[in-house]
Amino acid sequence: MANSQIPVGTIIKPGVGLMKNANGEPSNIKNENKNNGVIVVFSCNTCPFVVGSSHFPGWENQYNNLFSIANDNEIGFVLINSNEAKRKGDDSYDKMIDRVKDQKYSMSYLLDEKSTLANSLRAKTTPHVFFFDGSFRLIYSGSIDNLWDGKRKKDVPFLKNAITSHLKNKKIKPKDTPPKGCSIKRAKKQSNQ
Repeated sequence: MANSQIPVGTIIKPGVGLMKNANGEPSNIKNENKNNGVIVVFSCNTCPFVVGSSHFPGWENQYNNLFSIANDNEIGFVLINSNEAKRKGDDSYDKMIDRVKDQKYSMSYLLDEKSTLANSLRAKTTPHVFFFDGSFRLIYSGSIDNLWDGKRKKDVPFLKNAITSHLKNKKIKPKDTPPKGCSIKRAKKQSNQ
């Protein structure tokens, strides 16, 4: 698998298989797509960049607000857990259900078995954002904002800016940013014996 993420402008073919949803009926990114697109956020239950720490507030506390902004503007918003290597522990389906309840998630939280979706999009981190237009063309990829940058001069809400630009038919700037967070925990390949 290549190290680089898929380039902005790429049109993907969303899979039709359904994923288990810790917050409702099974779904997939095709079902979550709306007239103005879908935002896919690779997330998990434990990464300090998601849940927060003493040094960082965590992006999870923005999820419901981002979902509301997206939903109000006919954009789907879905969380994906691809941490296959932690499936028997903190990123099990049962723990995902607990996380939904604890954080009162408004959106679908899907289990990506064998990190299939993460691998096809070359997602790197939790969180890692992929914003597709209604025809599944990638229009923004990277971080939710720049809060991770301790040397930033001002806060820049990359994803909110991308939503605003997309709705106004303006060029999204920047169209991609470095994804910051914990690496997605993919299962190690089994050797054939």
